[in-house]
Amino acid sequence: MWDFAKLFLLAAIAILAAVIANFARDPAHLVHMIIIMVVAAGLFLWQIRRVGEPATVHNEAEYMDDVIRAGVIATAFWGVVGFLVGVWIAFQLAYPQLNFDWAQGYLNFGRLRPLHTSAVIFAFGGNALIATAFYVVQRTSAARLWGGNLAWFVFWGYQLFIVLAALGYVLGSTQSQEYAEPEWLADLWLTIVWVAFLAVFMGTIIKRREPHIYVANWFYLAFIVTVAMLHVVNNIQVPVSIFGSKSVPVWSGVQSAMIQWWYGHNAVGFFLTAGFLGMMYYFIPKQAERPVYSYKLSIIHFWALIFLYIWAGPHHLHYTALPNWAQTLGMTFSIMLWMPSWGGMINGLMTLSGAWDKLRTDPVIRMMVVAVGFYGMATFEGPVMSIRAVNSLSHYTDWTIGHVHSGALGWNGMITFGALYYLVPRLWKREGLYSLTLVSWHFWLATIGIVLYAASMWVTGIMEGLMWRQVDAQGFLVNSFADTVAAKHPMYVVRALGGTLFLIGGIIMCYNLWKTVTSVGEKQPERATVAAE
Repeated sequence: MWDFAKLFLLAAIAILAAVIANFARDPAHLVHMIIIMVVAAGLFLWQIRRVGEPATVHNEAEYMDDVIRAGVIATAFWGVVGFLVGVWIAFQLAYPQLNFDWAQGYLNFGRLRPLHTSAVIFAFGGNALIATAFYVVQRTSAARLWGGNLAWFVFWGYQLFIVLAALGYVLGSTQSQEYAEPEWLADLWLTIVWVAFLAVFMGTIIKRREPHIYVANWFYLAFIVTVAMLHVVNNIQVPVSIFGSKSVPVWSGVQSAMIQWWYGHNAVGFFLTAGFLGMMYYFIPKQAERPVYSYKLSIIHFWALIFLYIWAGPHHLHYTALPNWAQTLGMTFSIMLWMPSWGGMINGLMTLSGAWDKLRTDPVIRMMVVAVGFYGMATFEGPVMSIRAVNSLSHYTDWTIGHVHSGALGWNGMITFGALYYLVPRLWKREGLYSLTLVSWHFWLATIGIVLYAASMWVTGIMEGLMWRQVDAQGFLVNSFADTVAAKHPMYVVRALGGTLFLIGGIIMCYNLWKTVTSVGEKQPERATVAAE
């Protein structure tokens, strides 16, 4: 009966998508509906061939690692894509002639910038979080993923969201909100996928065989639940028509700004911080072969972080129409965030107590430690930039870009690279990585690239802010906007070169992981089972 219900649902979706595509009012909606129609029709044909077959019986004594392997591949692939687009638009800013006339309206900077942001944060980072969450929750719960093939729905559904969002940006479908650019159709689909993600994760914890819930799972759970809340509230909107991609947001004016930056800052706080802290608390102890330095500190870190972070968004709206008390509230909580953030950084670094020698011999642990260092630096710089007097200089300048990228590339990128280097030999049951020398090359290229990128943006951002506020004896501005753009050119070239080094490091990582899977001998010990692990 369930097989026929799925066939009816898939057929209905394919037919409805075909009808809407026929009456689509804009190119983005047309392309989206064609993709949905093709996917639904393909799944219909795949399902109809399986009608009547006995249901697959899953071995509850084995971990569900095939979906994690797919997630690792997707993470590496989308990472290189996101880095490549970022390098290209960095060169476009340094050399505007790279905004070719033939590409206007599709591949110019304005269309590619949100594509880069979403590819790195949601495609690269999101796949890394989903894959590692599935891996960690199984190992720390001694239980197979709940829901049978629901984890596969989460994986492929998330890839569909990425494709819909990316094509929407290129074709001009965006609601123009930072970190929340996709329009109503992609937002609605992501909500369905995210609820399934929560169900798989929570179901696995509920059926766990370990009485204790390891702290990494608390961070992952906070990330999943809070991102769901943020996504739904920030994206409440009414479609103009079912035949078009455009929608009208419910929030307007300063309320819209407040909701957007409540979402925007907490997308950083929970997607790019809490989720990746779950990675830190699992993979650093495993790679270092040492217990977490202080489990009590990790719990304090968790509760302090999730309570304080949710209030920090208003610091993005200093000197706006937002009431002054709300601005001050956001600034105050942002400064308070420094303490739990550094508590987590210290906990991660001190986990290496008794194993500091591994920094000389293990480039993977070196990468993870540098990631924690960048986490500490970014979580110090952020509270400083939230102070109203500092914000008056830094806001709307490239200093903010440097801050974001030191955190995203240094913290999120490096901890993800370390997790991938840890996972691949174990998921594919290999003796070890193909080449630790290539890992070292990746480490140094990425680190130097981040330093060049962030330092150039700090220099140009502070210079930019000072030039904007320079006045003559009569109180008139000395520099025009064009003057600041011209002065920034050398730093923009340095930024593009730094991004290029980071991209090359990512490509080296993909080659190393591919060779690990295809060239390294298979590990011989007993099969990884729930009972054994």
